[in-house]
Amino acid sequence: MMLKKFIFAFALFLSIHSFAQKVPFYNDIQAFKKEDSLKAPVKNPVLFIGSSSFTKWTSLQQDFPTIPVLNRAFGGSDLLDIIRFEKEVIFKYQARKIVIYCGENDLASSEKITPAEVFNRFKILYENIRKQQPKVPIVYVSIKPSISRWKMKERQIQTNKLIEAFINKKRNIVFVNIWSKMLDENGNPKKDIFSSDNLHMNDEGYKIWIEALKDKLN
Repeated sequence: MMLKKFIFAFALFLSIHSFAQKVPFYNDIQAFKKEDSLKAPVKNPVLFIGSSSFTKWTSLQQDFPTIPVLNRAFGGSDLLDIIRFEKEVIFKYQARKIVIYCGENDLASSEKITPAEVFNRFKILYENIRKQQPKVPIVYVSIKPSISRWKMKERQIQTNKLIEAFINKKRNIVFVNIWSKMLDENGNPKKDIFSSDNLHMNDEGYKIWIEALKDKLN
């Protein structure tokens, strides 16, 4: 009997370990669950979801001190990853408002990924949210420009246009265009707003986002 229990437990361990190895960002999601178990998350938060531009926004609560924010973005994710884990990072929190930054990594994952494909992924996420929370306000932050991914700019611009046009026809969702705000007078990404990787933002970069979002989160 003891041997059977050991074999079962070992098989279960291997199964869980194998699943964790196969599913991208499994460990990130488990970390969120552990964090929630140690400290109950704020109720009905303004929920930030998406990729590393949100993940690295470590001063988020200090930047919006009067707003109950909760950051459940995980770095490197694309829209398919957010959809895969939407129950864990979106629906369980019953947010009063959902703020999304995602789509940039979809384009970066392959030159074969078209703006139309990213747009269709966004529509799936939007429709899933609407099924679960029909009235929750949504804020979508446009794909940002960056020095390291400037060669992708045409696909990024086109993706932003497709998503913006879609959002403009919907209620209770707004498109926040931060693209032009991050460009210099020559139309290139500002050099002083990025960290050393020329992809993620420094404090000066986040100041632009704070200004763009401050009237959208209440």
